[in-house]
Amino acid sequence: MTTYERVEKVLDKIRPYIQSDGGNIALVAVDESSGIVKVTLSGACGACPSSTATLKGGVERMIRQEIPEIKEVVAV
Repeated sequence: MTTYERVEKVLDKIRPYIQSDGGNIALVAVDESSGIVKVTLSGACGACPSSTATLKGGVERMIRQEIPEIKEVVAV
């Protein structure tokens, strides 16, 4: 399984919670050399002032917990 597929699998676990708040998250890219994952937040999450906290405190934490080689998750 590729790192991209592993990240997508983690996002599949997170996505229902984000969708329940009227938003969504999509995986854009995984840069394995730098350990950076790029995602887009849409819907209610796209303009929400708490989206950065959700991204760093929730999404990034869960991805890094399951895939230690990932260093950071950024919204694009």
